[in-house]
Amino acid sequence: MSAAPVEVPVQPVDLPLPVVGSLSPSRAGDFMTCPLLYRYRSIDRLPQEPSSAAVRGTLVHAVLERLFDLPAPERTPEQAATLLAPEWDRLKQAEPDVAGLFTDETEVATWLTSAKALLDGYFTLEDPRRLDPAERESFVEVVLPGGLRLRGIVDRLDVAPTGDLRVVDYKTGRSPGEAFEGKALFQMKFYALVLWRTRGVVPKRLQLMYLGDREVLAYSPDEGDLLATERKLLALWEAIERATQARDFRPRVSKLCDWCDHQRFCPAKGGELLPWPEVVPAPDVAEARHQVHLAAQE
Repeated sequence: MSAAPVEVPVQPVDLPLPVVGSLSPSRAGDFMTCPLLYRYRSIDRLPQEPSSAAVRGTLVHAVLERLFDLPAPERTPEQAATLLAPEWDRLKQAEPDVAGLFTDETEVATWLTSAKALLDGYFTLEDPRRLDPAERESFVEVVLPGGLRLRGIVDRLDVAPTGDLRVVDYKTGRSPGEAFEGKALFQMKFYALVLWRTRGVVPKRLQLMYLGDREVLAYSPDEGDLLATERKLLALWEAIERATQARDFRPRVSKLCDWCDHQRFCPAKGGELLPWPEVVPAPDVAEARHQVHLAAQE
């Protein structure tokens, strides 16, 4: 007589969620600003023309990251200034085209002086000798239950002895007016949502440091804020999917149009709309190509 079969209980397998799309703060902001801008950056993947202001932002971010490699007593304005030239050389090696933004060394020197002024502004906002950041230029991501991947790069993450998190982001422009603070904080709530979903902790403080006019915009979120942000992002992705299926990304005219690289392809600016691409890249692939470069500039 054969033995009765033994039933082995099936153990649940923690499989990764299928990813249906991907958003960063930059790409979400693109769609909210202008759906056609989102299409040209994320679907057509049109290149963005470098600008001296954007490259300066990249340079200042790099210097502030390197600053915390130094021993705490050496994190001074003078030491930060000495980091500018080597970081500029490193940036030119990584992206040779940026050197073409300037006609001669006099222009470069003036531009580096403006970068130094931004760094000096940073030191009026906090004393890095008293800080020990837990993470810098940290890549964070989470896949929400519906399959939407959120990803981004946090400039700095501070962790208090109590475990409280402070999310810090450097901005090389000027602080927004009161009417635009909500838009500025959207990026920080995005990061806070990812950190909450991955670490189980709601960040205690979100801090935007505007080096252009030496102002700090700070906010303390709660779970309600982050749940609302999550709902907003899910609704945003549904709108992106509908636009993709309909191949209909319409321009939204605003003052920001004057700084858009793609005006010649914008019907609202008298340009001719590009034909729909034969192959639409997976959203997460397009995002990955843009994320690291753009996050450093903004």
